[in-house]
Amino acid sequence: MLRTGLDVLLNERADLVRGRRVGLVAHSAAVDGQLTWGPIALLRAGVQLTVLFDTERGLSGAAAIGAPEVQETDVRTGLPICGLYGLSYEPTPAMLKAIDVLLFDMQDVGARFYTPLNALYYVLRGAARTNTPVIVLDRPNPITGVVCEGPLIEPGYESPIGAVALPIRHGLTLGEAAIFMNEVCGLDAALTIVELAGWRREQWFDQLGRLWVLPSSALPQLSTALLYPGMCLLEGTNLAHGRGTALPFELCGAPWVNSDALADRLNALALPGVLFRALRFVPLASLFAGQSCGGIQAHVTDRAAFRAVAVGLHIIATIRAMYPEQFSWRTNHFDLLTGGTHTREAITAGVAIADIIGGWQATLAQYERQRVAVLRYP
Repeated sequence: MLRTGLDVLLNERADLVRGRRVGLVAHSAAVDGQLTWGPIALLRAGVQLTVLFDTERGLSGAAAIGAPEVQETDVRTGLPICGLYGLSYEPTPAMLKAIDVLLFDMQDVGARFYTPLNALYYVLRGAARTNTPVIVLDRPNPITGVVCEGPLIEPGYESPIGAVALPIRHGLTLGEAAIFMNEVCGLDAALTIVELAGWRREQWFDQLGRLWVLPSSALPQLSTALLYPGMCLLEGTNLAHGRGTALPFELCGAPWVNSDALADRLNALALPGVLFRALRFVPLASLFAGQSCGGIQAHVTDRAAFRAVAVGLHIIATIRAMYPEQFSWRTNHFDLLTGGTHTREAITAGVAIADIIGGWQATLAQYERQRVAVLRYP
């Protein structure tokens, strides 16, 4: 069975925190091998945990997007909570004054715009300003650390949902991403990685002997995480993308979409590793709440061949072509998700998705060369 950085710290590297005042950045999926929540496991092990740091989704994982969970004290541990969701997203010098070392333990899902990756960047940047040591307790990339996909961020389009110039599917663990941020991005924090034990890059989460703990309410299962790097792009449009249903990021549509016609068009593309099923659904929340929507569910049939970002763009381009009067962009958000204006402008101009993907390859190859230097697992 795989051992996460938390497991290794508790059982083999307690010396890293012994006798030190410890702060912890965590969320609901930061559990040990017995599903004990990290803060509780650390306290039981005698770690002098003094403060918890809360990111966008809240320590419980239940907060809705854009609605941070506001708490001053954690009800389970009694520890004070410092919120990192605000204007700077960084831990301030005042927050860090009461600790000697900052632990970071969050489960990522392998996509650039997911909260943990960007929270890690701001934590490292804030800690570097005060020379506060940071220890990243590494966890696996659940959709493997092999495939990289998507455009990098163009200068000027950095944001809290894309703070680092990585591709959308980045192929790193958070420990490796921390090294990339520290060395390639020049953050120069006092960084230690407690590495995973027993993980290989080609492994999916369901091959690890670990139970899936949802890292946020919109990512209930591994199949959601696999689709997320592409389907999340629909947040930059006026299409429902499954929020408010039992299958967030696995289905999409709108009241004005003919589900059978859309499924036929998408299946005719013969995209690798995926089939599309026509359906109707009624979101209970989010876009089109309470309205009957026509759309599709994406079913991954070969996850090794499946390319999520390409599929997300094909869905957007197909619906836009079918419903040019009804479809619209959430321009700023889509550009921040993709890291610039080029993808949206190319789709609007009718450029083939294959050609848009081809335009990524030079910068993606450059990233791959940088990435090799930070990889820590076979």
